[in-house]
Amino acid sequence: MVSVLQDLGWSVIRFVDHLGKIAVFAGQIGRALFTPPPRLRPFVNELFNIGVLSLVIICVCGMAVGMVLGLQGYNTLVRFGAAQSLGAVVGLSLIRELGPVLTALLAIGRAGSATTAEIGTMVATEQLDGLRMMSINPIHLVITPKALAMTAVMPLLSGLFIVCGLAGGYLVGVGLMGIDAGAYMSSLENAVVFRDDVAGSLLKAFVFGGLVGLIATYRGYTCAPTSAGVSAATTSTVVVSSVSVLLFDYVITALWGV
Repeated sequence: MVSVLQDLGWSVIRFVDHLGKIAVFAGQIGRALFTPPPRLRPFVNELFNIGVLSLVIICVCGMAVGMVLGLQGYNTLVRFGAAQSLGAVVGLSLIRELGPVLTALLAIGRAGSATTAEIGTMVATEQLDGLRMMSINPIHLVITPKALAMTAVMPLLSGLFIVCGLAGGYLVGVGLMGIDAGAYMSSLENAVVFRDDVAGSLLKAFVFGGLVGLIATYRGYTCAPTSAGVSAATTSTVVVSSVSVLLFDYVITALWGV
């Protein structure tokens, strides 16, 4: 019993220690944002790597999710004679919940893990130490553009995911199931409220982007300078980021009501 309590205590202490280190790391990133010179070129490069290179997977997955929602929603609503409300069901499901959450999970697997692996490789090959020897702050040059780009791109990718999902639901509902196009669009328009639905969705995506960017860069920056350390950091990024996104999704939903 004593051993179990000791292990639990050490786990809690390590957890609190990691939270403190992440908070200090976030403070360093925040300070680097206002430290000249601005790193515009690395930021634009990261926007391309994280955002543009993720367009294909976001569009394909968004379309597939929308088509599945349209099919499942129609099969459920037709039992109650409410098939004309399919647009509202698909739209609210995507905008309020599935859009930002699935986009964040896709970004974690495609960009978050790559960010951690890249930074971890720079740690293992002592590139960050070389920057420090040249009096260049690696957080200012390497870390901040990556974290900021992830935060900025996530709402845009989420919006694209939602648009593709709505298009997929429209194709299935109107083109395959024969629902009237006007009824589909009118139910969608009447159900979606900008402040409660769209603004809440953008808020979720923005928070998820900052969260994923912070965890991915922190895990890469603090990984062990070995190949095994880089691998462990990459795996940890995917696991911790995914769980954190789901937990924060509940918190934002409970506080915002979306």
